[in-house]
Amino acid sequence: MLLAKVKLLEPSHPNKATSIINGKASGILNWNDIKYSHFYDIYRMLLSNFWTPFEINMSDDIKQWHELSGRERDAFLHIIGLLSILDSVQPNFIGAMKEYITDPSVKAIFSIIEQQEVVHNQSYSYVLASIEKLSEQHRAFEMARTNPHIYKRNEHVIRVYEAFREQPTVETFCRALVASLVLEGINFYSGFAFFYNLARNQKMLKTSTMISYINKDELCHSYFISQLVRAVLWENPQIDENGAFSAWIYDYIDEAIRYETEWSRFVLRDIDGIDVIEMEKYIEYLGNKRLRMLGLDDRYDADENCMPWIRVFSDENVNLGKTDFFEARPRSYTKTTDMNGFDEL
Repeated sequence: MLLAKVKLLEPSHPNKATSIINGKASGILNWNDIKYSHFYDIYRMLLSNFWTPFEINMSDDIKQWHELSGRERDAFLHIIGLLSILDSVQPNFIGAMKEYITDPSVKAIFSIIEQQEVVHNQSYSYVLASIEKLSEQHRAFEMARTNPHIYKRNEHVIRVYEAFREQPTVETFCRALVASLVLEGINFYSGFAFFYNLARNQKMLKTSTMISYINKDELCHSYFISQLVRAVLWENPQIDENGAFSAWIYDYIDEAIRYETEWSRFVLRDIDGIDVIEMEKYIEYLGNKRLRMLGLDDRYDADENCMPWIRVFSDENVNLGKTDFFEARPRSYTKTTDMNGFDEL
């Protein structure tokens, strides 16, 4: 059965939503009267992450840019092209999802995520505008549209999004959420690793600081999306009858791992300091973590992070809150603790 678009206001319905989708709700948001109370903690966690790229002075990176090797500069531009696709599509996808969500608290959280994705995308323009002439800036964004490696890398997410838009049902809604978790929680990580590898070699520290902020946001998004998937499946148990949906998730994450691995081999080849074989195991490690977030069992023989150096910058260190990892200067942002959501990451 197709989902119906939710009206802006239904005063005859209760303020507390009866369900996330296919439910009843007035459209009036009272954070003290919501169906899933921990969603308010997630909302606050997202607000605590507020930042803009203009906070970061890129002058040091401008000086270092032409000191990078040709292979490093090429990978840098390809990865910016990839990231620009992911964060360009995501706000449009979220806007499409919100039209079918009954629960106003979920809509509000998605609105924050949508705004953060726009900031992420603008960050890539900001970085490129700082270090390269206009023609090279345009070339990086053209890669996102024309490079077959980049398109193939993202098509497996886009097709699930489009399937939901073409036929919005409970199942395509849940599948689209899982695809969003893959985008937020797996598809970025080869790129993140590249920038963090530069940073540990004291290169392009300001760009890597910005990437660390994006990384933290994406972790928050991943956590919320995983909670949302579990809530919708709890409300609609028929979707996973006989484990059919869980089996689809395993197959879909297998596909995501394969595409991320292929991309890593292409974009990280011959980058000093990154072992591509280790990167492949790290991707499987992330796959296990995302499966656990969805309440499923590990699938890959990758229990531990085989790239321990990445912990300084990435999700192994989220309890530090929003910190300038590369200069060890704490910033005035709320620390994330096991009391507000990262205990399952």
